[in-house]
Amino acid sequence: MTAARSALLFLALTLMTAPAVAQAIDFLGLPGPIELDGKSYELAWSSQPSENYSKQEYVPTGQSVENYDQMLLVERLTGDVKVIDAIKNQIAMLEKRKGADPLTHFEVLQNDATGEVVLDFLVSAKDTKGEYVIEWNLYRYAPTRSGVLLFALSRRAYGNANAKAFLGGLKQLRAAQTGVFLKAALPQPQN
Repeated sequence: MTAARSALLFLALTLMTAPAVAQAIDFLGLPGPIELDGKSYELAWSSQPSENYSKQEYVPTGQSVENYDQMLLVERLTGDVKVIDAIKNQIAMLEKRKGADPLTHFEVLQNDATGEVVLDFLVSAKDTKGEYVIEWNLYRYAPTRSGVLLFALSRRAYGNANAKAFLGGLKQLRAAQTGVFLKAALPQPQN
C-alpha cells in the first residue's frame, strides 16, 4: 500500500464516523483515562482496520461515541507516511465536502519546530429527523519514528436549537480549547 493511499485510508475513517457497535480493545497501550482540561476521557471504542492503522475514541463518563458532546481520538498510522500526506488528504476531503455541507470550514496551523500540523475544522450533517449535527474538531498530527500520530479533540451539538447556540459560542470555545489542546502532552502509545 502506498504512503498516500495509507494516509487516505487513515483520514477517511476519521471524519464524522460513528461506529455501529461499541467496542473498546486497547490496541495502542493507552487504556485511559486521558485527562484534558480537567476532564477525564475513558476508552469507549477502538478499531484496527489494518495492521498499520489503529484508532481509539475516548469520551467522558455518561457519553457514548454514537452521541457525544466531547471526544478525544488517538490514531496511529505506521509505515512510510508523512504528516504532510495526512493533512493534504484530509483537506481534499473537506474541500469535497463543501459542495454538500455549506458549514464546512477549516484552518491549518503548522509548527515547524516540532513538525506538527493542526487542522481546525467545522462540519455539519442532518440526522434522520432533519435536525442539524454540528461538529468542531482539532486534529493534531505529529510525526513519529514509525509514522504519524493523530491526537484529536471533537465537540458536537445535536438538534437545530443546540446547533445554533453551539455556533454562537464557537469563537469562544475555539479560543479556549485550542490553547489547552496544543499545550497538552501527546499520548504515547505503548503497543
